[in-house]
Amino acid sequence: MMRHLISAADLTRDEAIRILDTAEEMARVADRPIKKLPALRGRTICNLFFEDSTRTRISFEAAEKRLSADVINFAAKGSSVSKGESLKDTAQTLEAMGVDAVVIRHGASGAPYRLATSGWIDAPVVNAGDGTHQHPTQALLDAFTMRRRLVGPDAGIGRDLAGRRITVVGDILHSRVARSNVDLLHTLGAEVTLVAPPTLVPVGVGAWPCEVAYDLDAVLPKSDAVMMLRVQRERMNAAFFPTEREYSRRYGLDADRMARMPDHAIVMHPGPMVRGMEITAEVADSDRCTVVEQVAAGVSVRMAVLYLLLGGNESDTAHPRTEEK
Repeated sequence: MMRHLISAADLTRDEAIRILDTAEEMARVADRPIKKLPALRGRTICNLFFEDSTRTRISFEAAEKRLSADVINFAAKGSSVSKGESLKDTAQTLEAMGVDAVVIRHGASGAPYRLATSGWIDAPVVNAGDGTHQHPTQALLDAFTMRRRLVGPDAGIGRDLAGRRITVVGDILHSRVARSNVDLLHTLGAEVTLVAPPTLVPVGVGAWPCEVAYDLDAVLPKSDAVMMLRVQRERMNAAFFPTEREYSRRYGLDADRMARMPDHAIVMHPGPMVRGMEITAEVADSDRCTVVEQVAAGVSVRMAVLYLLLGGNESDTAHPRTEEK
């Protein structure tokens, strides 16, 4: 296992599958009366969040506590960062405290990479989302959910997503989730198609390992999974489409469009969902929608990543020891 997790593109097929298989083991912990492993007892992990977050921050904290780690939660608001402290000074403060790993979410693309390679801190760094660049653990939890639904929990062990057709719809331009999923799903053998208005397709997308389409209705019948993305208005400084109604009419997923998907196909969303725009309430609340499963998968996947980065070995991965007392 690599020392840091900065980008989904850094993972080999074997590394990605090892994380997914380990996450299956971790998922079984959630079904036990005592949902804890002693694997990281005595280790200190800092959640360094320079951007607001709900699901990702809580998911990492839950994962760390289930592994028995000591957790430090750092938010930029109300800290010395709001007074002008640099990332370097913050990192050196954490180094002086002796943290064993840092989970960082930052508005600037490349900040986790800078932290991991600067020499400011001697600890594994996990990227929890940086600007419009990458969000590797989100891609892993999405792949975990797809593998469970499209391959099967038991049959899926050791398996990739070869031949599966995944469609990602919406604001590709500003989405680190889209970039991460394209990288990881390609590594796992899936065929990815991006669907978006031309104004929300990034320059240079032709070099990405995926297809690009502009007609959602034409792609749905051959999709095994459809991932809807939120339009990230907070990252926009211009009008990228005429109206919300027009966007929803062409790129929103409603019950009629969902009916055109294959019977086994699933609907995904990284959250937060804007009901009525990119997805209707009827679709979001249907049995085919995996949003709640993705949240649960996030804890298991992040447990697996932290466990492997902080020294989990092959035998421990196969038989993680549960703390029952």
